[in-house]
Amino acid sequence: MTDQQAQQPAAPLFNIEKIYVKDLSVEVPNAPAIFLERDAPQMEMQINSQSAAVEDGIYQTILSITISAKIKDKTAFLVELQQGGIFRIQNLPPEALEPALAIGCPNIIFPYAREAISEAVLKAGFPPLVLQPVNFEALYLQQQQQQAKAAGQPN
Repeated sequence: MTDQQAQQPAAPLFNIEKIYVKDLSVEVPNAPAIFLERDAPQMEMQINSQSAAVEDGIYQTILSITISAKIKDKTAFLVELQQGGIFRIQNLPPEALEPALAIGCPNIIFPYAREAISEAVLKAGFPPLVLQPVNFEALYLQQQQQQAKAAGQPN
């Protein structure tokens, strides 16, 4: 091995180690009467992600999604999902790690979460729910702007 090879930084590594459902809850509090309603439910979705180091070079990202569906003033169903992913991320420049965890990992996890929610809603007796794609980059940038704005304001 030459001195030049020894001084070259190792290539960045990003691997998916595991994708899993950490927690899934489905509630249909107004069954069976809610199934007799003819109106389409109004949907509300809340989504966020959190990442943390598990050990050196291993990170967990949890994508939390809550879907609330109401018909008039009655809850048709409520789905809460925590879809997790374990990722091996090594040799990434420090400034690239946070965006990888906040954008890249949720982008990988989201299709699995969308499938789990659709299947859960179907098994609860409703038509499958197909979530629209989420722009995690825009969510990350919005969060960064909010944090910068909050840091600039006196308490």
